[in-house]
Order: sequence, then structure tokens, then C-alpha cells
Amino acid sequence: MTENLLSKIQNPSDLRKLSENQLPQLAKELRDFIIDIVSQKEGHLGASLGVIELTIALHYVFNTPEDLLVWDVGHQAYGHKILTERKTLFHTNRDLNGISGFPKRSESIYDTFGVGHSSTSISAALGMAMASLLKNETEKQHIAVIGDASIASGMAFEGLNHAGVTNANLLVILNDNAIGIDPSVGALKNYLTTVKEGKNPRQNNIIKSLNFDYSGPIDGHDLPKLLSELRRLQKVKGPKFLHIITTKGKGLQLAEEDQVKYHAPGKFEAKTGRIHPKNEEGLAPKFQDVFGHTLLELAKENAKIIGITPAMPSGSSMKYMMETIPERAFDVGIAEQHAVTLSAGMATQGMVVFCNIYSTFLQRAYDQVIHDVALQKLPVIFCLDRAGLVGEDGATHHGVFDIAYLNCIPNLIITAPLNEIELRNIMYTAQLGLERPISIRYPRGRGEITDWQQPFEKIELGKAKELKKGSKIAFLSTGTIGINVTKAISLCEQPEAIGHFHFLCIKPLDYSALEKICKQYEKIITIEDGTIIGGFGSLINQYILEKKHTVTVINLGIPDDFIEQGSIPELQHISQISVTTIINQINLLL
Repeated sequence: MTENLLSKIQNPSDLRKLSENQLPQLAKELRDFIIDIVSQKEGHLGASLGVIELTIALHYVFNTPEDLLVWDVGHQAYGHKILTERKTLFHTNRDLNGISGFPKRSESIYDTFGVGHSSTSISAALGMAMASLLKNETEKQHIAVIGDASIASGMAFEGLNHAGVTNANLLVILNDNAIGIDPSVGALKNYLTTVKEGKNPRQNNIIKSLNFDYSGPIDGHDLPKLLSELRRLQKVKGPKFLHIITTKGKGLQLAEEDQVKYHAPGKFEAKTGRIHPKNEEGLAPKFQDVFGHTLLELAKENAKIIGITPAMPSGSSMKYMMETIPERAFDVGIAEQHAVTLSAGMATQGMVVFCNIYSTFLQRAYDQVIHDVALQKLPVIFCLDRAGLVGEDGATHHGVFDIAYLNCIPNLIITAPLNEIELRNIMYTAQLGLERPISIRYPRGRGEITDWQQPFEKIELGKAKELKKGSKIAFLSTGTIGINVTKAISLCEQPEAIGHFHFLCIKPLDYSALEKICKQYEKIITIEDGTIIGGFGSLINQYILEKKHTVTVINLGIPDDFIEQGSIPELQHISQISVTTIINQINLLL
């Protein structure tokens, strides 16, 4: 029986004790190990399977952690984690108090840079390389591994542009598999395709023109070739660029055949790759699908409607419009800044633009929201998917900052619908015509209403809604976290004492309703699925302070801390916004 090699490897020092001809066996064992655990625990699968040989080769050739290795985004770093002293912890991946699903500096000395958003690796690794030069560490290696979807982002080009005029000891490895989460798009993707097919002359090489020592493309699953080329590049000084071709999902046939589905497939059968079917009959829809189907419904009636997403057609469900009306729906690649300003440009010409960006990714286009949209009062409709806590992806992906970072921007309407029907109606209202931009935030996952495709109704913006009368305590909620409040009130000791008001509009706030609430109730509790500091509750506090009301106010929301990974119920409990913790808060005040 062949001995198991992976069982003897705790760190890269152990890996380097193997002979080269043992590495293919290790690659198979590492793939099987990842498949076995992810099939049961869920997580990102295809990206890590595609870089197994590269991961082994990097840690085999380079002296990590002294040599510094930076992974872009980090979806593909499972093999890296297993080979760097976290094999026995890998079953806790993405769990509460377990290891993170992404590289994280506080977790391991082998994780040289924390990642979760794309296109940061070249800048970070260049910064490390330039610092090494200043410290006279001329032999230290600095490696950035970036995918073909991420390298198309503006920030990656900014890093390449700078690196090309330095003598920094930087190696950029392009992991070219023609897919991010969805298939890669754009002119650069087309260029890389011609390079892979041998149709592009070497003198027309973009990377060489930026003063990099370019090599490739080579087969990223061919270990001998990888080892040979990495050893050669180890001796070359200055900026270097290695182009490798890989297959996302390599080693699991179904994952190779359906790379979009197997990016993060959920639970599946380890031997065959068959995804365990979920019985979704009778379930309420995902909010992303409410958005996607509603957008298509509206676009069929309104010829001015445009859909724009930065590389998330599946995740945002804009794919429905892209499939049916492709001439008016655009995937612009991982380019949030471009997506926002492109939307602004279209809005100047009278188009009704739905710009769908995950809450956590709109952070990457903050100046464009202010300078290109709000300052000019352009009525772009920002649909912020994955707003609030998102669960197992953790701190890099929670969409908890958008209320706070949008609150301070003039001319911007900020909304958070309570449920699927209200999401549809605010989308309908927005496309009827606004004088300024609007943001619509909604969470990851499913709602609770199955009969959600109701006839459209126009919403009067800036009006709060009384969901329940009370006598002592008024709950003021915004967004879907209000559903937790409704459940908590029904289960508390004195439900008749609790009033509940839903604020669809965070900005403009319904001050007339707030004035009445302050006069009718002894205590107010605000709650939001976003940061307490700078959020919805802070606006309530500011009003009460200015008007010198004596009502007591308690703010519930995300504390001033980065919330790590875990299930959404677990993280809501930690943040004191779960049904149970809301009940406890109510009973404490009664």
C-alpha cells in the first residue's frame, strides 16, 4: 500500500523533504483532502482545486515564510492553508471560531497579507518588495498570484504600472483559467486568449511592454515545468511575470465541466462531485432572485432601463436580464469604480441605470459615488446586494458599513426594504423617475414571503410605517432585520407594550413620525443590520438630541468591531440583533 505523504506534512519544511517524483502523488492527496472536507462543510472549491500544483511548487521552490507569498482574493488558498500548519484545523474552515476561508495575517505567518476582495496582490507584494530593497534584503522573494479576472481590475494595472519602473524583486504569477466566479469578460480576456492560442506575436506583449521579464504561457498542472520555471525565475532580479494556464475545478470532473456552479457548490458527494439536491419547493425566494426577476420585468416595459454589474451576473441574478435583453445588461468585470461612473455617464443621457454591486464591494468605488454620481445629482439606482451580515465569508464580505458610509453623502436617498414585496416596489418606484440617486440595500439569502410577485405599487419616499402599536417601548427598524423584531415582540412578556415602526427610508428620515414617537413612548430602541456608529440609530440620536426630547434611546446593531465568520444566526446573536437577544433586551426594559 502506498504511504500517505500528506499525513507527514505539517509545513513547507516537511514538503521540501520530498523528492520531486513524489509531488504528483501529494497533489492527488491534497485534492482529495480538500474535496472530502468541502463536500461536507461547504466552501470555495473550484479555485483551490485549480492551483494545487502551483501551490505545491511555490512552497517547494521558495523558502516560505521568509519568502513572501501573496494570494489575490484568497478563494484559491485552501491548499496553501493545509500545507502551512492548518491541516488539522481545516475542518473548522469558515466556522465560528474556526479558521478563515481567506488568508489572514493574524492566523498564520504564512499568510503575508489579508485578502478577500480582488486585485490587491500586486500592490501589496510590490510594497513588500520595495521595503525589502530599503532593508537591503536583496535575496528575498516576493510572489503575487493573481487570476485573469482580477488582473483586469484597475488596481492591478496600477500595481503593474508602478512595478515596471522599479527594480523590486517581484514575481507576478497570472493564474489564467478564463473564469472568476463567472466567466471572465473584456478585451484583456480576449487578448489573453489569443496569447494562449499562440496567435499573438511576442513583440505585441502587453506585460513585456510594461518592463516585466515575461515567460509563458505554461501548463500550470505540469509540476516539472512549474518547478523548472520557478527555479529559473528565482535567479532573475527585478519585476518578473509568469503566465500559467490552469483549469478551475481540476481533478473533479463535474467541477471542471460546470465551473460557475462549483465555485462554491454547497454540500456534494465527494467521490462523484454530484451536488446534494436541496428541496426548495415552497420556499421563499432569494433576495437576489427577487431583484433579478423584477429588473427583467421592469426592463421589458421600460426601454430606458439598463443593468450593470461588476463581475457578479450570477451572484446578483442580473443574469436573467443578460440572457433576455443582453443589449441592455452589462457585466463590466471586476471594476467597481468603472461600473459606477459608467452608470453615471449613461444617466446623463436619460437612461435608468440599475447598478448592482455587493455592499462590501461598493466600498471600492466610494469616490465615484460621491464625485461622479451624488455631486451631479445623477439618478443612478444602486442595488446593494449582500447588505448586512453574510455569514461564513466573514469580515471581508460583511456588508455592514454601507448605511454609515452613504449617510454623509448629500443628494443620496438611502433605503432598506423590509421584505421581498417592498424591494419590488422600491425598484418600481425608482425607475418611474427620480431627481437624484438612490441606494436600495437587501440581504444575502432567502426572504419569508412565497407569494411575492404582487402587482407593483408606487411608494411614497420618506414615510415610516407603523407595523404595531404599543404603549411603552417603540422599536424603530430599517430593512429586513425588522422581521426579527416582529418575531421577538410576539414572544416577549408584554407584547402589548411594544410598538414597532419600519423606516424604509433612512435618508430622508420621516421626522414627523419620529416626533410623534418621541412624544408617545417612554423608550426607543433602534435596530439595524449595519454598524451602530454612523448608522440609522445615530440619525435618530442626532434628531432627539437636537430637539431636546427626554425619551431614552438604545441603539442595536453591529458593534465597533470586525465580525468574523460564522452562520448568520450565530453572528446576529453575537451582535445582539437575533430574535433571542432582542427578546432579552425587551424584557430587561419592561
